Amino acid sequence: MSSSNGNGNGAGHGRPRIVITGIGVVSPLGNDVKTTWTALRAGKSGVGPITQFDASALPTRIAAEVRDFDPVAHFGVKEARRTSRCIQVALVAAREAVADSGLDIAGIGPDAGVLVASGVGGLEVVERSTLNLHQQGVRRVSPFTVPSMIADMPAGMIAIEHGAKGPNFAVVSACASAAHAIGEAAEWIRRGDATAVIAGGTEASVCALGIGSFNAMQALSTRNDEPERASRPFDRDRDGFVMGEGAAIVILEELESARSRGAHIYAEVSGYGATADASHITAPDPTGDGARRCVVRALERAHATPEDVGYINAHGTSTQLNDAAETKAIKAALGEAASTIPMSSTKSMHGHLLGAAGALEAVISVLAIRDQFVPPTINLDEPDPECDLDYVPNVGRDHRIDLAISTSFGFGGHNACLAFSRVEE
Repeated sequence: MSSSNGNGNGAGHGRPRIVITGIGVVSPLGNDVKTTWTALRAGKSGVGPITQFDASALPTRIAAEVRDFDPVAHFGVKEARRTSRCIQVALVAAREAVADSGLDIAGIGPDAGVLVASGVGGLEVVERSTLNLHQQGVRRVSPFTVPSMIADMPAGMIAIEHGAKGPNFAVVSACASAAHAIGEAAEWIRRGDATAVIAGGTEASVCALGIGSFNAMQALSTRNDEPERASRPFDRDRDGFVMGEGAAIVILEELESARSRGAHIYAEVSGYGATADASHITAPDPTGDGARRCVVRALERAHATPEDVGYINAHGTSTQLNDAAETKAIKAALGEAASTIPMSSTKSMHGHLLGAAGALEAVISVLAIRDQFVPPTINLDEPDPECDLDYVPNVGRDHRIDLAISTSFGFGGHNACLAFSRVEE
């Protein structure tokens, strides 16, 4: 039975139905949900020359940075100095999500959880503190180094700010982190550990260490003269991903609880799959089997068939290996239906947010359901012959979407897939 017919995940199966009632975003396309979604609909790129440090000596000198973000305006001088950028964007995105949900987090304190992921935490703090240590000595290392660099601190500080006293930690699974966070947060509610969860991901690794490390792996695009055209998933001439930064947060609640308080419901988290390739530390399994099993599992949990899927938000990194393997996985998981389903990589516009990617793409998926609109894959001029699905090239389109899936894959062979369903009012 499809989850898109209003019955939803767990209907008749004794499983609580989990819905999204609030969303918040800080991204390379805008510092809130509305601005980001407007840019995505228009096919706008958020990629440009790096401004946060001098990248002139690096092979890659472009990134999808968060623009016009003033931490002092949000937190004051002292707090802005004490916190890493990944904490700052997470706090701002969480504020938008909590306000959007209308939920009194402090009022349900012990029953409100926080599960916010980051792939690497405060990487720029690690870089700066290491330089201080070696150049000026240990006395020049800030006492806030540890709390500002560790990956669980965004979740901790969100809880402190909003009074969420339930389960609280971070998930780290490289570029699958935020998708795992949302999927696992839904399971918290299903098993009774929380009645609501602030979930998502955050990342801010546009620093010399971050860019330089991925350059050493030859993973990043070096199309420095055409930054807006550098991220080109599924295109024959793709040459690597473009690093992005930002945060995306969702508020999860049990369906009946959300309805009882009159909350606006964006979509249901109707399915979740998590698997491993057990193949290679950085490259995906070239057969796509781990990703295939992940998608199949998410659809099984959603009680949905391939024909029910109206949109796929692809991981689509713009790397040679990922895009070909993901295409194989989708075709194997969905069979004949795969060629009829619009599938886009919004990383073509906002870049790759690493540990936060799955959360931003989850928000995009539920907005696609809300507006019945598929955002495009920009810069797709000459599709790779190995990539032969409907990637919605360059221009978005109106399309009926009752169920959307979002895929996320990470170094180490981590795979996550989230399924989102439209909820009848």
